[in-house]
Amino acid sequence: MTNTITANTRIKKEPNRFVKGLGVLKYGLAAFLALASEGILAYGIEQNIYGVSINDYNSVQMIVHWILTYIVWGASVFAICRCAKKKGHDLFAKNDSKIKPWQWVCIVIGVAACLISSWIDWNGSKVLQEFASRGALKFVFQYIYYMFEVSLVMLIIVFGQKACETWFVKKNIPYGGIIAALTWGLGHWASKGSLAAGIFSAVCGHALGSIYLLTGRKTKLSYALLCIMFIL
Repeated sequence: MTNTITANTRIKKEPNRFVKGLGVLKYGLAAFLALASEGILAYGIEQNIYGVSINDYNSVQMIVHWILTYIVWGASVFAICRCAKKKGHDLFAKNDSKIKPWQWVCIVIGVAACLISSWIDWNGSKVLQEFASRGALKFVFQYIYYMFEVSLVMLIIVFGQKACETWFVKKNIPYGGIIAALTWGLGHWASKGSLAAGIFSAVCGHALGSIYLLTGRKTKLSYALLCIMFIL
């Protein structure tokens, strides 16, 4: 009788799937808010200090902006990962899942499609064009910036996936990519004032979410592939 009462009490205290999913999704939303914090730096703080918008920053101002963004984003990634790990969501836990040949084929196709679309969008190599337009020093700082940005997008994907799997049970749908498309994509639309940029980011977010599933949820490999797809 005592064991039955204890079991019933445990069941009552166990949160339902909706609450559990929200508990996971909050980490992904925190990552999105961290991304959005760049807007506060650029338009709420730095613009008032420099007296010009971010589009008119000189080289020093732009590099300072990127460094400040590194600090905020890096601290956010560390805090999110640490808090999530305490709740049993360790992104860097050992993952021995095997990637099947057909998954590798899909990964290669997805990466190639993203690189081709980037080539078309930039009318050539994005990397070479940015190097030519920004110069070596700004180019290096900007690409470090991209790596931090991808890490936060990765968190949106991972925790968005985990949350939706908790809610909907099925695990073969790239929910994380959908969440990234709705957050990161809309964020790009708002920040750049371009619907095309928002749609492109949304499509990329969905593709990145699919790659995460195809890698068997291997965080480090997914991050490397996401950097290739987004940065190059």
